[in-house]
Amino acid sequence: MSPPRRPDPPPIESNDVHASAAGAIAFAVALVVLLIVGLPSDDRWWLWVCGVGIVIGLFGMWYIPRLQAGRARQEADRAAKREAAR
Repeated sequence: MSPPRRPDPPPIESNDVHASAAGAIAFAVALVVLLIVGLPSDDRWWLWVCGVGIVIGLFGMWYIPRLQAGRARQEADRAAKREAAR
């Protein structure tokens, strides 16, 4: 017989917008470095990789607060329904 399972630890709070911003900044720095250093014509696709990384990071900075607000609103609605059911 196995021992009882320990309860899950609480989730770690983090600022996801900062993580998204850090990724976008890292891709922007990489883009600048690639533009300064120069690339052979066969490897120009790396510029597009950096551009897409910047766009995805900016989208994350826009979307994450809306996602978190929606989740908080949904949790508040569930809590209100539980209270109403009592």
